[in-house]
Amino acid sequence: MTDHRTILVIGASRGIGAAVVAEALKAGHHVRAMARHTDKIPDHPHCEPVTGDATKADDLVAALRGVDAVVMALGINESVSMLWRRVTLFSDATRALIPLMEAKGIKRLIAVTGIGAGDSVTALSTPERIGQKFFLSEPYKDKTRQEDLIKASSLDWTLVRPTLLTHNRASRDYAVMVHPGEWRMGVISRADVADYVVKALDDPGSHGTAPVLARRMARPAMNPLHRETAAP
Repeated sequence: MTDHRTILVIGASRGIGAAVVAEALKAGHHVRAMARHTDKIPDHPHCEPVTGDATKADDLVAALRGVDAVVMALGINESVSMLWRRVTLFSDATRALIPLMEAKGIKRLIAVTGIGAGDSVTALSTPERIGQKFFLSEPYKDKTRQEDLIKASSLDWTLVRPTLLTHNRASRDYAVMVHPGEWRMGVISRADVADYVVKALDDPGSHGTAPVLARRMARPAMNPLHRETAAP
């Protein structure tokens, strides 16, 4: 049975963060939804919007009060400047958050990064690596710094690495690839990422893991002219 807890979602106003808020509320949790702008946060009796900057310790201290677990789902606005401008949002926010969580005894942290961060870059094909290096080099360098900071902490962490994201509805049918030999590129809906995140909150087996998430690959259709011979 899922324990109903108070969850701080950082980056709650859009994308995966907004999907996590919706899924956590559906699961019966109380959600503290933190974002720079909270006008899109849902009006719900168990959802508490908190306006704040995730890189500022004072804002985080207030947001962490009475929290049982934290989900980091930060994103940045895509722009041409990502080709050359250094990105530090992910690591700056993580560097501010970890000491506060450790000091307050809040152990559970789930951070959404992405395939291509850290050692998951090995899952990318050569063309995919070239594309990521050209278009998303700076964001993923910082996601890697973020992952390194989290791994070096004393927290019960899980790094969630979704593949290409879609706006599709939740299928609840996706692969959670924990071992490097399983990693592959694919697609997954933000709703399915949120489904995994909320389930992982109460899963001690996910502590210290960094799974890649992708929709399950469809089985090839059987040729109707093919007949398999039963084993003797």
